[in-house]
Formats: sequence, structure tokens, C-alpha cells
Amino acid sequence: MPEVPYDELRWGVVLSAAGQLGEQPAGHGRVLSGVALDFPAAPGGPTPEPTAPAPDVAVLAPDLTVLAAGAVRGVRGRFGAAAVEAVLEVARPGLAEAGRAYARGGVPLYVVVDPAAAVCTVHTAPAPAAGVYREAERVPFGNDLFLPLGGRTVVLRTDVFPTPFPAPFPTPGTD
Repeated sequence: MPEVPYDELRWGVVLSAAGQLGEQPAGHGRVLSGVALDFPAAPGGPTPEPTAPAPDVAVLAPDLTVLAAGAVRGVRGRFGAAAVEAVLEVARPGLAEAGRAYARGGVPLYVVVDPAAAVCTVHTAPAPAAGVYREAERVPFGNDLFLPLGGRTVVLRTDVFPTPFPAPFPTPGTD
């Protein structure tokens, strides 16, 4: 059976999660996908956007971002780390540096969805000075994610997330 392409997996996860977040209780900020955000750059490290005027800023575009209620754009026209309640990323090579930037920015909740391993890793308790999350919980697909967001708990179903090897379609007359 052929493998599902990464982009199809990524968008399947993003659209599913965004839809579920949109159905949760009101009173939260917006949910964005692929929107450039300003995060603290690694000390002494280069910024991913060569034209960025500030060397202490890394510009990242997470797969899915949950903004805090009342979030406002900064002077560069982008939301900053303080406006972000949560980030969800689909696993891919090179994602570790983005995770460090989210921790440096103090993003309270960082979720990595890995369709190949059929597991989500929920990172909490950021340590901004160290650029790490102090807590991580692995949740296999099929179990709900209970995500603490801004004083409320949001539940994401993971049984709807795609995997690289989907179940075959049933043959007519065999159910």
C-alpha cells in the first residue's frame, strides 16, 4: 500500500485540529495556520528571515497557532510570543529548533503530532532561559488530548488524525 504524502498528512492534522478547536467553548483567541510570528532568536544565532531588522527575533510560521484573547500585532505587523497560547506542529526534520524558540518565547503549550509514530507529544512548563520544556507527555493516537489553554481545558480527538498507512477502503459487500 502506498504511503500518504507528508503534505496530505500535515493538512489532515491541521484541518482536523483547527476544526475541533473552533468547536470548543467561546472566549478564546483566534486559531491561525502558517502565519508568521516573532519569537526570541537563539542567543548569538542567525534569524531564519535574512531581511529581519532585529537579530534577536526569529520568524516562525507554526502549522497551527492558538492566540490568546485580545492578542495584538507588534510593530512589525506580526504577533509575538506573548500573544501565543499554544502551538501545534506536525513532526518533520528540523523541528527541534522551532521547539526551542517556542520555549524561549514562553509559549505555555507546544504539541507535536507525529503521524508516522501515531503519537502526540504535549510539551508544557517552558523554561525560557534554557529554551526547553520541562514536561512532556506522549499520547498515542486514539486517546484524547486534554490541553490546558488560558484557564480552560480543550479536548482534541486524535483518532481522526491521519497516518502514513491509512486503513484500506472496505470492499463493497464485505461489511
